[in-house]
Amino acid sequence: MKKASTKKQKMEMLSTIDISSSVAVYVQIENHVQFAISSGYLQPGDQLPSVRELSERLDVNPNTVAKAYRDLEVMGLLFTRRGMGVFVNKGIEAKCREECRRRIIKRMHEVVAEAKASGMPSKEILEIAEKSFGSDAGPYSAPPATLVALARKKRSGK
Repeated sequence: MKKASTKKQKMEMLSTIDISSSVAVYVQIENHVQFAISSGYLQPGDQLPSVRELSERLDVNPNTVAKAYRDLEVMGLLFTRRGMGVFVNKGIEAKCREECRRRIIKRMHEVVAEAKASGMPSKEILEIAEKSFGSDAGPYSAPPATLVALARKKRSGK
């Protein structure tokens, strides 16, 4: 079932990036848009913020936003109407959902394999996953305090 998207949710969707992340800023923007399409927050025909508006909101160079939008257009997810703006393409929801799912499963496998290789017990890995899933933190935002506290607790051996 798709979630009803509000203008506020659409604005929040593109409000968090992490300049210090190993993921390039333009890729973070691309991922946010893909996640929003996959989850149903962005629907076919929905208009995205202008390059200038989004660059000001995220405090990034307009060329960075323009590159993300161009890449998403090349992928077939967005289209531009001259003088009107950038919009979500029709018929791409399933493709977007499948691509997001594929990438997330691959990344989750890598993270779990790293955790296992470092000696973390499966119970702790599952606890971290559950706390992450239960938080309201979006992609590229700081980890919630419960996870930070868990990392400190485990590190100190308590």
